[in-house]
Amino acid sequence: MGEASALRSQDTQLFRDVFNTSPIGIAVENLEGQPLFVNRAFCSMLGFSEEELRGKHCVDFSPPEDTGKDWALFQQLRAGSIDHYQLEKRYFRKDGSLVWGRLSISLLNSDPSPLVLAMVEDITDKEKAEEARFRHAAVIESSDDAIASGTPDGTIVSWNTGAQKIYGYTEAEAIGKSINMLVPPELSDEENKILETLRAGGRIEHFETVRVTKTGKRINVSLTISPIKDSSGRTVAISGIARDVTERKQAELALHAREELLRTFVKNVPVAVAMLDRDMRYLQVSDRWCSDNSVEASELLGRPREAFPEMPERWKEVNRRALQGETLRADEDSWESAGSTRWARWEVRPWRNPDGTVGGILVFAEDITRRKQMEGEILGMSRKLIESQEQERTRIGRELHDDINQRLAMLAVELEQLKENPSEVVSRVEELRKRTAEISNDVQALSHDLHSSKLDYLGVIQGMKSWCKEFAERREMDINFRSDVESVLPLDVGLLLFRVLQEALNNAFKHSGVKRIEVQIHEELGEIHLIVSDSGKGFDIEAARQGRGLGLTSMRERIRLVNGTIDIQSKPMGGTTIHARVPFTSEHVPRGLAV
Repeated sequence: MGEASALRSQDTQLFRDVFNTSPIGIAVENLEGQPLFVNRAFCSMLGFSEEELRGKHCVDFSPPEDTGKDWALFQQLRAGSIDHYQLEKRYFRKDGSLVWGRLSISLLNSDPSPLVLAMVEDITDKEKAEEARFRHAAVIESSDDAIASGTPDGTIVSWNTGAQKIYGYTEAEAIGKSINMLVPPELSDEENKILETLRAGGRIEHFETVRVTKTGKRINVSLTISPIKDSSGRTVAISGIARDVTERKQAELALHAREELLRTFVKNVPVAVAMLDRDMRYLQVSDRWCSDNSVEASELLGRPREAFPEMPERWKEVNRRALQGETLRADEDSWESAGSTRWARWEVRPWRNPDGTVGGILVFAEDITRRKQMEGEILGMSRKLIESQEQERTRIGRELHDDINQRLAMLAVELEQLKENPSEVVSRVEELRKRTAEISNDVQALSHDLHSSKLDYLGVIQGMKSWCKEFAERREMDINFRSDVESVLPLDVGLLLFRVLQEALNNAFKHSGVKRIEVQIHEELGEIHLIVSDSGKGFDIEAARQGRGLGLTSMRERIRLVNGTIDIQSKPMGGTTIHARVPFTSEHVPRGLAV
């Protein structure tokens, strides 16, 4: 009996050692599902102590949906209809997380009452891997991209639904075939290089090329292909993803064609235009843009517009608003450049990609600096002409008041005196008549300066000649008038030349210091030439232009109105020559018929 007892004790200890050191969780329960004994592996798996587990029921460890199935089998075990069962289920850990276990339940017919042996293997990692595998498979099958794998020599071994949609081959038609069935003949060397790269352990990423579908259609694809290696690092298979980028490539080609067309338009349009991208870098500029800004296209293309410091900050804001879709314009805008004011009329508008997004902006600009300068000059000229009119009125008023009026007053006084001395009437009447005639002649000359009626009834050339004669007599000068014009000049052209002649002779009388003046009128090559010259004191032309005198301005503007030209040559003590040319076309009329 002693030996038998020792053997039983030894068996009991062995059981305990196996129970406690087993890597599989073990629990001994009664038929009510109450744990009686649990090993360390079971405690470690669930995170509870042995005492905490003995205080729980088996249904406390699992979600209700898993517990229901387990408890139904446990009831069959209690009833004796089965003596064991096995299932995979989830268990709650003490921290609330879930683990997966493979549960094996066996009935122990022990004395005095039956017990239940529960063995639980932790299969959480296996379940997660399996779940990941199923999820990965679902992703592959649901992907619109073509996903396939093959041997290192290019034989297809897997083929997803996306590959069938893109290439047209079913899984049965593709598996076992060479990947070369998708490669155009002219790209066979390309595919061989790809396989060599993969066999060497390299990877192909986002490589764009052409492939052929089952129907023979060529499509653009983007390939990402990776080697599959074993534990030793040897490439044992390859896997690849192909994305159909045909529509994108076509859109890019259309975009590039549209953008290239726009660039060509911008380059050759005969106005100042610049095309910029969203980063405000110059894509293209017109030749006029370059000439207006005194730059070469090579200095601008690819550079940001803000690299040019002279651009006002408000223009940068205009650019930003245009990039947001606005079209902005200004009829007149000024800025300072190189110490002077420049003016422009501009419009800034977005240009769009085929999908409607803003690709950048177009800047249309017209340099109106010269126009604004001319407007300023015209305004100044108008002011001068008004001043000239006022001066002329002042001169006429002064001559009427200081000369004509005084002489008439004196004449009236002397006539009044004759009333008191009637005997002197006969002796003085001739003198008074001469003085009256002189006053009349001076009034007539003054009126001729304002409007020469002789141009109307003598004709332009004879009228100008007659006026020169009267002017010479009044001013006690010698005017040599010569003309070989045989055409009849229109009154408007004649009046214009007459005013220039008047201004030139009055200036010569006032400033030249000589008594002889040459006046020549001739017709040559469709132009009427008027030349007035003297050998007097002369003057500094630039100083005269900057001064307040209006004579030169008046002559220039009158000639400009009929698209003529005027050349003024003079220098101090070097005399003065005024040469006006007026375009003229008329029928030749014999001199004797001119009226």
